Amino acid sequence: MAGERNTNTPAAQGATRQLDQFKWTVANEMGLQLGGDRTSRENGSVGGQMTKKMIQFAEEHLKQGNRI
Repeated sequence: MAGERNTNTPAAQGATRQLDQFKWTVANEMGLQLGGDRTSRENGSVGGQMTKKMIQFAEEHLKQGNRI
């Protein structure tokens, strides 16, 4: 996005590209287009949905006895 000032640093080095791709995939699934012309609520809802999906993934793996 033009003018993006993301200063977040992923906990896992090298995950930036994958997380960005995940963000766009989730936005697409939600029928949203990300960008500076969108409201904070719209853009933020994508982050909330990403968090829900990551927690669900972790819970499923923990339930199976896998380490994360």
